[in-house]
Order: sequence, then structure tokens, then C-alpha cells
Amino acid sequence: MRVGVAGALGRLGRVACAAIEAANEMTLAAVYTRRGDSPLPHVHGFEDLDAFVAAGLDVIVDCTVYPATVDVARAALDSGISPVIGATGWTDEDLLVLADRCDDAGIAAMFVPNFSFGAALMMRFAAQAARVMPRAEIVELHHETKRDAPSGTAKLTARRIHDAGAPLPAIHSVRLPGLVAHQETIFGGIGETLTLRHDSLARDSFGPGIVAAVRAVRTQPPGLTVGLDAVVERMLA
Repeated sequence: MRVGVAGALGRLGRVACAAIEAANEMTLAAVYTRRGDSPLPHVHGFEDLDAFVAAGLDVIVDCTVYPATVDVARAALDSGISPVIGATGWTDEDLLVLADRCDDAGIAAMFVPNFSFGAALMMRFAAQAARVMPRAEIVELHHETKRDAPSGTAKLTARRIHDAGAPLPAIHSVRLPGLVAHQETIFGGIGETLTLRHDSLARDSFGPGIVAAVRAVRTQPPGLTVGLDAVVERMLA
């Protein structure tokens, strides 16, 4: 499988490149960066998006930033390539448009706000807890350079809780040096609380999920899949 990484010089992009390089049955075939620089000397770097998507890729892992990420996804779908999107900043309206484009193109895509398996499990457990303890609030904590607030993970967790029939929880965002990616979902009941907390202590924690998403998107039906839920379901089956 030939995989390209967009935004390969960023924090998540470097993790994606290393994880794909180490994975079986995958080749890191090309990267897309602002100046065409590549983090690996044997991998060709492109600064032109059209040239990048024309490099014979099966999947593109998008680690760029908004709004460039929208252009990357559009170019991938127009070229028949499945995008796995880890970029932040997408709005609900953007995702609806992306889902329609996937359906029209007959191509599978994945939008993954958090590639950590622990975060995926946390969201799954939160949806289960919401059926019993519907009152909840979310506190998400990230490094000071994270551009969006609230985080995509927090927004997806809130949506999962709401989809379970509970009120949409409030989200509180913290941006401080020393943090990586952390989230608490606090459920309140009569005389008790339940806290679900996940901590990414290093960005390497996203590598296994990136590889799993790249493998999964090639087996998904056409359309947009949000989160790693389908991957986790297979692992728990």
C-alpha cells in the first residue's frame, strides 16, 4: 500500500511518517510540505499539492492545518485516493460537505480527531456511562500551541454522549506548556461522580492508531467514517 503524508514536518506528521515506515505492507511513498522538504531522505517531498496526489498513492494521511486540510481532502477524493484526516479545525458544516463528496465519489474516507486507542475507548465508555449518568461536563487540556479550542476529541466525545440520549455536555479548554493531550469526562449523579480520564503522554501514542486507520479505510464502504470506532469494534469482536 502506497501512503502519502500531508503536513509531514509537523508534530503529528512526523509521528505518521515514522509509524508508516515501520508498518508491514505499507510504503511511505511521498510527503507534502510547504517547501517540499521531506523528513526522510529517501522519501520524495512535494510542495505542489497536485503533484503530490499524482504520485500513485492509495491513502493520504492528512496532518496539515485548517483550511489547507480541506484542500488536501478535496484533492485526494478528486484523484480517487482515500484520505485519513487527522487535521484539526474542521467545522460540522465542513464535515457534511466532505461526507457528500465521499458519497458522490464513491470513496471511503476517515476523519479521526484523535488517533489514540485509549481516547477511542474513553469515548466509547463515555457513551455507555451517559445512558446511566446523563449529566456530564468535559475538561480537555492540550499544549499551548494547539490552535483549536475546544479540541476535536472533546467535540466528538460530547456528540457521542448526546447521541446516547444525554444532554450535550459543556466543554472547558485548557492550553498550557508541559501538556500533550489530556481529557476528563466527569459524570455527576446523586451523591457520586464518575470521571473518565485519558492522557497521551507522548505523541508516539498516535502511531498505532494511524496505521490502523490507514488499513481500515481501504476496507470501509464508500463514505465518511468519523473516529476509530470501527477499528476498535473489530479489535473487541
